[in-house]
Amino acid sequence: MAGKCAEQFVIVGANYKIHASEVKKQPFGHGLKGKPILSIIILGIIVLGCIFAEKVYNHDPTGFYLENLSEAPNANFYFGTDSLGRDIFSMIWYGGRVSIIIGLLSMVIITIIGVSYGCISGIANSRIDVGMMRVPELINSVPILLLVLLLTSIMGTRNIMKISLVIGVTGWCALARLVRSEVRQIRNSEYVLAARCMGGNFLHIMCRHLIPNFISTIMFVVVSSISSSMSMESTLSFLGLGLPVDVISWGSMLSLANKALLLNTWWVIIIPGAFLVTTLVCITNIAYYFRKEVTKRENML
Repeated sequence: MAGKCAEQFVIVGANYKIHASEVKKQPFGHGLKGKPILSIIILGIIVLGCIFAEKVYNHDPTGFYLENLSEAPNANFYFGTDSLGRDIFSMIWYGGRVSIIIGLLSMVIITIIGVSYGCISGIANSRIDVGMMRVPELINSVPILLLVLLLTSIMGTRNIMKISLVIGVTGWCALARLVRSEVRQIRNSEYVLAARCMGGNFLHIMCRHLIPNFISTIMFVVVSSISSSMSMESTLSFLGLGLPVDVISWGSMLSLANKALLLNTWWVIIIPGAFLVTTLVCITNIAYYFRKEVTKRENML
């Protein structure tokens, strides 16, 4: 009997065994769950194709092949040609640069104006804050497209910088209101009050204390402004107030849609439109992921 007990119970010391925390092995792809991997891959392929357009296209994107007007997709012209004889496949990659650059430049302008204006309004006293908030409300009282058309029509010769400036100047209001609401919540925090008591100027407080605390919250608006700016550029080009015809972009390619409908050349509309819509959907999906992560983080707090 004593032998059986000895087999079942073993007397050990205090340091007999050190228990290590077990790390559960996660299945492959567990960390990627919920992330817009497909959108990132597709967007990366399109962006890389636009960056290395010289290595991708097989014809001169600015050349006019008059013997191949409105030709359907074939082995020589992969995406066909338009009514001017230009190769659509080469124009897609070459013109994608311009559309993406306009989206990025407009995003930078929107971010700079929106964040600065929202921080000033949020940290100011109530009287100045009320007065400053009337400006975005006044701008939003006018349809944005109408305001953009008005500014574009009076600017004279249009180029990438002017189009980006017009889109950025008219599209910062939503970001400014979001930043203002975030700053109003954190402006009385101890670290902000301490920085102000120690003589920190507005620029120092904004860059060191305010922006790091709401940057994750505004990422959805910042990223989605790229897609909205590209969409606005395409709308302007379709209406004839965008970039000149000799400046190739996805919007200027879609400006020939009326001729394509008359000539029944579907590829002139479908292919550039498919690239534009795919890029916009991928950017919007990535921006939605940022918003979902911020919401999840707020719910955990």
